[in-house]
Amino acid sequence: MQLMDHIVSKPVTVASPTAPPADGRDAGYISIRDYDFFYGKHQVLFSISMEVPERQVTALIGPSGCGKSTLLRNINRMNDLIDGVSHRGDILIASKTIYDPHLEVTSLRKRVGMVFQKSNPFPKSIYENVVYGLRVAGGYSKSQLDQACEEALKSAALWDEVKDRLAASALGLSGGQQQRLCIARAIAIRPDILLMDEPCSALDPIATSRIEELITQLKKDFTVVIVTHNMQQAARVSDRTAFFYLGKLVEYATTLTIFTTPAQKQTEDYITGRFG
Repeated sequence: MQLMDHIVSKPVTVASPTAPPADGRDAGYISIRDYDFFYGKHQVLFSISMEVPERQVTALIGPSGCGKSTLLRNINRMNDLIDGVSHRGDILIASKTIYDPHLEVTSLRKRVGMVFQKSNPFPKSIYENVVYGLRVAGGYSKSQLDQACEEALKSAALWDEVKDRLAASALGLSGGQQQRLCIARAIAIRPDILLMDEPCSALDPIATSRIEELITQLKKDFTVVIVTHNMQQAARVSDRTAFFYLGKLVEYATTLTIFTTPAQKQTEDYITGRFG
């Protein structure tokens, strides 16, 4: 049975899995180990263990409320901002725990950029949006900021559209351009990891296509983890896919495997639209 036929009326090309590099760099760049997470006494993640390869796109899919966004926001400890949260287990980046008591969370978030569901440009110029993180860090000359701005906008496939109006307000950009601007802002500080929480959910199909093309390009330089409700999108852009249900990791494999020969019936039922 071709499971993809149940998702859309026309075939969807699944991103082919990337062959492991000879140096083994993809062996758990982000390592999540027996991870439980709680909002107060309410447990929302249950014993999550998964190894996320470097410089690939890993998609987290599953029904609303299954824990995928919660897990994503824990990779850069964004959930620390919520009162009463707690965890068991560990998350490591490049074999080092993100919960080291000597680690400054701000330094972690410089390494782990985040793009949210709704674009959130600052009420500043396009230029100042992109270099904001560098200005906060300090120590950069005007020429260095100019270069970083240009490189980030080029990486976000936005440079040609805005290079002649960098002083204009970012709020004057279209929705899709604003989201690409937020991606440029996130990558301007050169993080190692880029987290994306449903980055296309508020965009039209054309803007979505631009973001998807961009994600495919970004994995050349960044490890990308994306949460998406759109299974077609997961199939198109990701190398590996993790399916979550009720706070548990049901199945995690190459995207090709998840969408064609899943090992778990729950995964097959979700992919084919029988539930979720």
